[in-house]
Amino acid sequence: MINIKGVDPRMIANNLMPFEPFHPGELIKEELEYREISQRTFALKFDVSYPMLNEILNGKRSVSTDFALLIEAALGLNADLLVKIQTSYNLQMAKKDKKLCSRLAKIRKIAAVL
Repeated sequence: MINIKGVDPRMIANNLMPFEPFHPGELIKEELEYREISQRTFALKFDVSYPMLNEILNGKRSVSTDFALLIEAALGLNADLLVKIQTSYNLQMAKKDKKLCSRLAKIRKIAAVL
């Protein structure tokens, strides 16, 4: 997080979080649609499980490093970028988890007195 004296950290562009988390599967899905490649064709051609591919493209499953490398080889999308988007998505989803946020607040209170 970037801090500038006298400026609310929430008002600094680099500290902003997207309103809706962006799953890397959306990017892959758009790329397949742009290239007019069906999910089934892609799955068959690159020996990927169709249900797994569909779950990733619909944001129901995470993009693994292996899958990111496969996409990089097949479509030229940068694997590092896909993994970073997935990590960002995971963090954003965790920050929305009320149970986890409550637990973290308790941990911060305990840590503050150590």
